[in-house]
Amino acid sequence: MKRIFSILNAVIAMGCGLIVLIGTFFNLQGMRETRLLFFQWAVILAGVAVLVGIWNLFSVHLQKIRTRQPGSLYSLILLFFMLLSLLFSSVTEFSAFKTVFLNGIILPAEISLLALLAVTLLYALIRMLRTRTDLPTLIFLTTALAALLLPVLAQFPAVNDLIRPALTNLLAAGGARGILIGVALGTLTTGLRILLGADRPYGGK
Repeated sequence: MKRIFSILNAVIAMGCGLIVLIGTFFNLQGMRETRLLFFQWAVILAGVAVLVGIWNLFSVHLQKIRTRQPGSLYSLILLFFMLLSLLFSSVTEFSAFKTVFLNGIILPAEISLLALLAVTLLYALIRMLRTRTDLPTLIFLTTALAALLLPVLAQFPAVNDLIRPALTNLLAAGGARGILIGVALGTLTTGLRILLGADRPYGGK
C-alpha cells in the first residue's frame, strides 16, 4: 500500500508539472485555464504552509519560554516583535508606525548584518591566503578591498568617475548575473528531475 501511494504521488506531481508546461508553451483548449487553476492552488498551499510555519515558530518559542530553557529571553524578544509586526500590518490605525518600524529597526538590522557579512568574508579570505595564493583568490581579495574602500575614496573625481562604474557595472553586475544564471539552471534541473520521477520531495523514495 505504501508503494502504491508513493507511485500515485509521483504520477500526480508529474502530471501537474506536464500540464503546466504544456499550458505555458501551447495554446490548447482548456489547458491554460487548468494551468492557472494549478497556480492558484499552489499559491493557496504556499500561504497555508507559511501560516503553519509561523504557528510552529510561535509554539516552539512559547514552549521554550514556559520551560525557562537557556536563551528564552531571545525567544521572548522574538515573539514580542513578531506580534508587534502582525499588529502594525493588520490594524489600519497603526499603519503610521509601520514606516517607523521598518526604517528604525528592520533596515538598520539588515544593513548591520550585511556589513558584518562583508567583513567576515574578507577576514576569511585573508586567512585563506595562508594556504592558497592563486590568481583568482588575489583578484577576489583586490575586488573586495576596493568595494570596502570605495565609499571612502568616492570623494575623489577619478575614483567616482572611472573605478566606481567599473566595479558596479562590470564586476558586480557580472557576478550577480552569474549567480542568477546558476540559480536558474539549478531550478530547471531540479524541476526536470521531479518531473521525471528521479527526485520525490513530496514524500516518496
